[in-house]
Amino acid sequence: MTREPLLATLLALDDNAFHTAYAGSPIKRIGRDRFIRNVLIAAGNSGDSALIPHAIELLGDQSVLVRAAAIWALGELLNSDKPALDALKSRHQPQETDADARAEWETL
Repeated sequence: MTREPLLATLLALDDNAFHTAYAGSPIKRIGRDRFIRNVLIAAGNSGDSALIPHAIELLGDQSVLVRAAAIWALGELLNSDKPALDALKSRHQPQETDADARAEWETL
């Protein structure tokens, strides 16, 4: 029986850990940023509130792709907690320098 890695474990991968974990694997070809974006989509669709802190951590990622996906995932995970989502938006949106990520905040 194969055990899949937990989404929380995957969300914690930095560039070095990603390349170490997936060296020699076709997954390495997509790169860490696109991989983490995909994991954030899975996290958002999971409904698992335990993943919220991991997605919040990724709001500060250097990759715009990852930040935008983290915003989307938090919108899904916090959809029933508007005050918490609004608090994150007011704290992080003003600091966001990328137009696409700022637009993602606007969709919430």
